[in-house]
Amino acid sequence: MSAPVAGGVKETKSTLMCRGLLGLALGTALALGLTGPGRSGEAGEEIRLSFGLVSDVQYCDRAPAGSRFYRESAKKLATCVEDLNGQELAFTIHLGDIIDAHSACLDEVLPIYERLSMPHFHVLGNHDFAVEPELKPSIPQKLGLTSRYYDFSRAGMRFVVLDGGDVSLYAHREGSERHARAAARLAGLQAAGAPNAQAWNGGVGPKQLRWLKTTLAEARSAGEKAIVFCHFPVYPPDQHNLWNDTEVVEALEASGAVVAYINGHNHAGGHAVKNGIHYLTVQGMVETEDSTAYAVVRVGDDRLEIDGRGRQPHQVLEFGAPDTP
Repeated sequence: MSAPVAGGVKETKSTLMCRGLLGLALGTALALGLTGPGRSGEAGEEIRLSFGLVSDVQYCDRAPAGSRFYRESAKKLATCVEDLNGQELAFTIHLGDIIDAHSACLDEVLPIYERLSMPHFHVLGNHDFAVEPELKPSIPQKLGLTSRYYDFSRAGMRFVVLDGGDVSLYAHREGSERHARAAARLAGLQAAGAPNAQAWNGGVGPKQLRWLKTTLAEARSAGEKAIVFCHFPVYPPDQHNLWNDTEVVEALEASGAVVAYINGHNHAGGHAVKNGIHYLTVQGMVETEDSTAYAVVRVGDDRLEIDGRGRQPHQVLEFGAPDTP
């Protein structure tokens, strides 16, 4: 399935740069500390493609609360967009919670994100649905999505986007059947003492889980490595995790195709490795008054290079790395 893209743009697969220009382009890229599709990354490795990674802008026209400076997120996002537009990226993806609350805030912050010159995607987050109840069903369309979960391929890689609010209280109107089913699911988790039994989390429903397994099987058959995006983490165990985190991890591991699962939601960020899969939590842009957090990800044949900006650290995630403690 082709991914719905904000702005209605559909991109084709990335192509390698002409060999005659490679030396000049690489020299310029290294001088700037940047690399792009067809350029060399660390250890001289060929880079398949690069993409932008942003999470938890959480803009709102309201006073700061603790470490969250909601109004400042608009300026941070504008600076981020300007930076990313100056690079050679296959796409950029926002991992959810582009607003903190109120539909009017979407009208203010989305035009900033729309300035991105490359195809750009959204992942649905819990705060994205913190709008008037009657507007909840329209949020995916407002974000340019024709499906709440989807996948796309670029340069021999499969990118899979999950909807972690498929089963949730926040994404469905109170009194609806889906809201009632989510309330029952949450009550069961709370009775079991699960740390992620929080109303601001959600889960991947049975239909979506079947789709995930099928999509990852198709990726493996096509010889594609897969990267999965979701707003919510699934590993290690944490209060921010999807309600059915273990079920999703089992599907990822069984596929034999997934090299990384990348999410937001926990603004502190984090990284872990389990059974060859990297679990990366991107830090929230909304945190702090004057520091930002986002990244450019360069995809190689055997690694992901996370070129972090602001509080997001630089990391090299080698495929097949040993488990973290």
